[in-house]
Amino acid sequence: MDAILSVLRVEILIPWILAMVLGIFVGAMPGLTATMAVALIVPLTFHTPPIVGLAMILGVSFTAIFAGDIPATFLRVPGTPASGAAVLDGYEMNKQGKGPLAIALDLTCSTLGGTIGVLILITISPILASFALQFTHFEYFWLALLGLSMSAVITKGSTMKGLISMTGGLILSTIGLDISTGYPRFSFGSTYLMSGINFIPVMIGLFGISEVLRSISITSHDQLGDAAIVSNVKADFRSVGSIMGRNKRLILQSSVIGTLIGALPGAGADIAAWVAYGMAKKTSKTPEKFGTGSEEGVIAPTTANNAALGGTWIPALVFGIPGDSITAIVLGAMMMYGLKPGPLVFQGSRDLVNQIFTVAVISQFFLLILGYLGIRAFTWFFKFPRNVVLAGITIFSIIGAYALRSSVFDVGLVLVFGILGFLMERVTIPLPPFILGLILGPMIEENLRIGLVKTSGNFWPFFNRPISALFAILLVLIFLYEPVKLLIQKKRK
Repeated sequence: MDAILSVLRVEILIPWILAMVLGIFVGAMPGLTATMAVALIVPLTFHTPPIVGLAMILGVSFTAIFAGDIPATFLRVPGTPASGAAVLDGYEMNKQGKGPLAIALDLTCSTLGGTIGVLILITISPILASFALQFTHFEYFWLALLGLSMSAVITKGSTMKGLISMTGGLILSTIGLDISTGYPRFSFGSTYLMSGINFIPVMIGLFGISEVLRSISITSHDQLGDAAIVSNVKADFRSVGSIMGRNKRLILQSSVIGTLIGALPGAGADIAAWVAYGMAKKTSKTPEKFGTGSEEGVIAPTTANNAALGGTWIPALVFGIPGDSITAIVLGAMMMYGLKPGPLVFQGSRDLVNQIFTVAVISQFFLLILGYLGIRAFTWFFKFPRNVVLAGITIFSIIGAYALRSSVFDVGLVLVFGILGFLMERVTIPLPPFILGLILGPMIEENLRIGLVKTSGNFWPFFNRPISALFAILLVLIFLYEPVKLLIQKKRK
């Protein structure tokens, strides 16, 4: 009750709700991602209390993930990557005149999936934190390496490209003062590089400016959508209750799948949606209806992608390992607030953790209301000319980067990494492993070097401790899985 009363204050509610409104806008605009919205909003939170910033980040991520289903249902254009699976049956239902029912199912299941994901987070996190208190530098080294490697393997595209992206982030994380000797590394005499590369300008460039460049490079209409196509968008909730009653097992199944996949570093909401869709089809009594306007095909992905957001916070809070690119930004922001995520956060910052949990639960209630208003305002969103939206993103990106430290150098970083992100996406090199490499690089190096100092340069303790050995074996299995799978397939052929 104390946590509820502490977050339901005007100075928290106003920026929190405004951020959720921004999430609806960003999610409904095809091509604009939830990660980009969070990256743009973080610079605004550095001069606010931590809970205000975290409420804004949580709120914008939940609404953006849902809002991506709106254009997916009515225009067959996913608003965010996590809405890709929603196109398959949502748009087919719209063609059959059931679009209002499909989007009502989307909104209700997003809220329910998000709530279940958050409840699992609240239940599991303290238990895992008690277990994590047994970890030493050896275990944290393997855990960070495991999370980073998993992000490279699980992410879209080839494993090799994921590793290239991950390595780029790791290299970038070494710039600045050596953590042991205090000697400058790769700073080339520049005072700006002495403190390392700040991850916020990198995030804004990779996910903001690169999206602007990508949109400019694509030949398109002046409008982001055709308002005439969606002039009568509305939600029909009359049959939602009975449909969800028939699909209780599927909702629970998709919520659990979404949360578990969200907890895997680098997986995220988009992978959770596709896996939940596939599992729904395999366990359905009528799998032949999937792709033709199946209600189950709408329920599964939209439940899973919002549940995944709760799952991504499990490794972030408990181990300090980002679950996806959004929680990577959150971890960086928390460190700038003076907070260090990890098992001790449940003891040293218990009140803040309770506030985070409370905000996550209440955000689901706000999502139901703001999501409904967002559906009604969908047509209005698409009246904005593309060039106006892109210009706004560019200006906001530059202002956000400059406001961070009042540094023109940070503005230059935004532009440089915007171009780099654009080029990486052109050759299908994924961006999330790069960011996770930048965030986790210092953690990997610090724990490795402290461990070696403690053992006088002996690597054996990194392998002979039970938990460390388990993580090392898991790491090997992750990289062997794909080659072994291909080898078995070749032998079968």
